[in-house]
Amino acid sequence: MKATQKDFKGMAARAAREAKVFFFCGPDEAGAQDAAETIVALLPDPGERIELAGADLRRDPVRLGDEARSTSLFGDARHIWVRASGDEAHDAVENLLAGEVEGCPVLVIASSATDKARTAKLLAGRPDGLVAMFYPPDLRSVTETVRGMGDSAGVRLSGDLAERIARGAALDTRLAQSEVTKLALYLDATKEAPRTADAAALDAVGARTDDDGFMSLVNAVLAGETAKLAGELHRMRELGLNPVGLLLAFERRAAQLAQLAGKLGPRGNPVELIDAEAAARRVFWKDKRDLIAQLRIWRGRKLARLVDRLVDLHRALLTNSQTAELLLAQGLAEIARAAAPRAGQSSRRG
Repeated sequence: MKATQKDFKGMAARAAREAKVFFFCGPDEAGAQDAAETIVALLPDPGERIELAGADLRRDPVRLGDEARSTSLFGDARHIWVRASGDEAHDAVENLLAGEVEGCPVLVIASSATDKARTAKLLAGRPDGLVAMFYPPDLRSVTETVRGMGDSAGVRLSGDLAERIARGAALDTRLAQSEVTKLALYLDATKEAPRTADAAALDAVGARTDDDGFMSLVNAVLAGETAKLAGELHRMRELGLNPVGLLLAFERRAAQLAQLAGKLGPRGNPVELIDAEAAARRVFWKDKRDLIAQLRIWRGRKLARLVDRLVDLHRALLTNSQTAELLLAQGLAEIARAAAPRAGQSSRRG
């Protein structure tokens, strides 16, 4: 089975009943993870979650099949959650599908992969497999999603307040869901007893974002403003910003730049494109200047290398949690230096 971003919701219930191996890919990692969580929620008995890394499966392709066909200590149900990069899990999935014994559900969230990846091709034509690809959402669609989250939690959100949550989460629906959940708890709201949220309630529970959070660091790094970097990293430590959460903001912006660069083409005008996107409410007007500057820097192969570097950095943070803050600071310094104007060159980029 193969699902697009538009028809996934309509196919999800059927896929959860019929499929055993799921491959979620595309530049929108948050959307892919949300889709995987949707499938898990629809499984008749998801049971225990076993988490595996794609890099481990690449080294040991037999492990996935062994895990999928084994039972828990008490014989309870289980499902396997794999976080991979690209085709890391290909050989493991191929071995799993070649086995004679049906295993438990396996969900692969593959950053930097597409529905043309080798793993996707293994599953797309199979009734017991699902491939779904997700692209970064725009501000309007995430705002609507946030309002839907509020309805499900019993929190009535105005369009402006939902948009503020969407922007504050850098269009990451996982972070937005966290804010809506906190609002529901703060307001003592439920679906049966809904409450109306206002700006004061969001201020009381909201994560510090925009000028008081991570976006100023994101913009300084991606614009190559190396002189600002030390101060921004110091502020990161003072605010106690979570390194992985902060890196998600960089990944989200990189995905947005990739989507915009695709529209722009090799000879397009970044100013004209961003003005048009802002007029259509796909880009927040406060982000216009930063996006224009970053599009002039991150295009083509350089943008592809940025995405790959962020994926590698994400993996390093997850496997080295004790030194995550130091690893992130080093990685961001490298990216900022790559974005900075070279000596003797104009800072204007076409």
